[in-house]
Amino acid sequence: MGSGKQRWKIPFHKSPSSLLLLKKQNQAQIQESISIPVEFLCPLSGSIMADPVITSSGHTFERNCVNACISLSFKPTLPDGAAADFSTVIPNLALKSAILNWCRLHLVDPPKPINFSSAEKVVLKLIPQGSELTRTPSEISVTSSDELVTPRNEPTTPLPFTTRPSCYSSSSSCDIEISSSNLMEEEEELISKLKSFEIHKQEEALVSLRELTRTQEETRVRLCTPRLISALKSLITSRYSTLQGNAVAALVNLSLEKQNKVKIVRSGIVPPLIDVLRSGSGESQEHAAGALFSLSLDDQNKTAIGVLGALPPLLQALRSDSERTRHDSALALYHLSSVQSNRVKLIKLGSIQILLSMLKSGQMSSRLLLVLRNLAASVEGRAAMLDGGAVECLVGFLSQNGFDSAATRESCVVAIYGLSHGGLRFKGLAKEAAAEEVLRKAEKMVGERGKQKVKRILEVMEDKDEDDEEIDWAELLNSEDDMSRNMKNSK
Repeated sequence: MGSGKQRWKIPFHKSPSSLLLLKKQNQAQIQESISIPVEFLCPLSGSIMADPVITSSGHTFERNCVNACISLSFKPTLPDGAAADFSTVIPNLALKSAILNWCRLHLVDPPKPINFSSAEKVVLKLIPQGSELTRTPSEISVTSSDELVTPRNEPTTPLPFTTRPSCYSSSSSCDIEISSSNLMEEEEELISKLKSFEIHKQEEALVSLRELTRTQEETRVRLCTPRLISALKSLITSRYSTLQGNAVAALVNLSLEKQNKVKIVRSGIVPPLIDVLRSGSGESQEHAAGALFSLSLDDQNKTAIGVLGALPPLLQALRSDSERTRHDSALALYHLSSVQSNRVKLIKLGSIQILLSMLKSGQMSSRLLLVLRNLAASVEGRAAMLDGGAVECLVGFLSQNGFDSAATRESCVVAIYGLSHGGLRFKGLAKEAAAEEVLRKAEKMVGERGKQKVKRILEVMEDKDEDDEEIDWAELLNSEDDMSRNMKNSK
C-alpha cells in the first residue's frame, strides 16, 4: 500500500498559470463537443451573443453589429429573405438570460461583447463589393447596452416594453467592481453618510451610490434594502437641488431591476417623487419622471401609483420644457393607463383634450398615441374621445405622410379601431371625417396586425342596416350632442 506520505502526496508543483491553461484547454474541448443552439448565434457575426437586441423587424443581433450596420448605412438581407430594420432596438433580456444559463449548464465561459471596431470589420465583409458606403456618425447615437439605438435627428419611437427611462445612462468609465464580501460594509457606510448632518457627506454618499448602481445589476439588487431606501427617501425632497437630483437619480438606477420595483413603491417613496415632479429642480423633475415610468412597468404598482396621485403631475409634465421629462411622463402614462381605474381618473382630469390638442400640434405623437389607444379600449374612454373630436383628429393625423415610424401609424390605427366599437356614433363621425379613403391608403402601409384592424374598422363602417341609407348623420350627431349637453346640465 505504500507509506502514508505517498498516499497523501499532493502535486504542489503545478503553477497557477499552468492550471489556468489546463482549464482553458478543457473548456475548449467542452465547447467543441457540444452543439450551440442556433438562436444564440448572431446572424451577422456567427458568434454567441453577449448583448442580444431585438430590432424592429423582429430579428435578434449582437448590439454592436447593429451599431456597425447603422454607422455604415447597411441593411443586410437575412437568410430567411427578410430585410433587417434597425429603426428601433431594445435589449433581448430573455435571450441573454437563456444564453447565460446555457453557458453555466455546459461549463462554458459567458460570451464577451464584440467591440465596435471588430463588429464593423464583420459588417464590411458582408457588404457586396462595389456598394457605396455612407457613414452617418453625426446622426447616430451608439448607446450603452441598456439603451435604445435611435437616430439623433429623428424622434424616438416609444416601445411598450421599454425598460430604461430617458434619464438613465450607463458609462463604462463608471464601472465599479464590488465583491459580495464587502457589500454589507459598503451599505453601512452609505447609510451612515446619507443620515449624516453634514451636507458634503450626504452628497458624497449619493454620488457613490449613483455610480455603484449605474451599471452593476447585482449591486442594484443587493443595495435596495429597506434601510437604504428609507435613508434615500429623506433626501429626495431636500431643499438642496444637488442632493435632490442625485437622490432621485440613484433611485432611478435602483428601480431598473424588476425585483426592486414593488419594494420601492411599498416603501412610500411615490409621494416624495410626486412632490419633486411638481416643484423640484429641472434635473430632479427629469429623474422623477423617469423613476415613475420605471416603477409603472410592474403591473403590481400601476394601481397604487395612480391612487397616490401621480396622474395629475404626469399630465402637467407633458408640457415641460425638458424633452426627457415630457417623454418619460408620456411613457409612464401609457403604462399606467393600461389599468381601468387609472383610465377613469385620466378621463376625469380632462386628459383627452390635452392629448388631442398636443397631437394636433405634432408634439410627441408616437407616445401620445400609445396613451390614446389605451383610453380608446375602455367604454368611458371611447365616449369621451368621441365627444372630444378624436375621430376627426386621428383620421386627420393618419392622412399625413410624415410619420416618424410604422409603429406610430399602427398605433393611430389601433386607437381608431378602439373607437370603432362606439356604434352609430362612430360610424357617423367616421363618415363625416372621410375615414374610409384614409384607412384604405393606410392599409397598404401598416403591418399584418394593422391590416387586420383596418379591415375590421371598414367592416364596421360598411355594415348597413335596412334603413341605414335613410339616416341623416348630421341630424343624428347633433341630437346626440344635445343629449350629452342635457345630461351634463342635469348633473
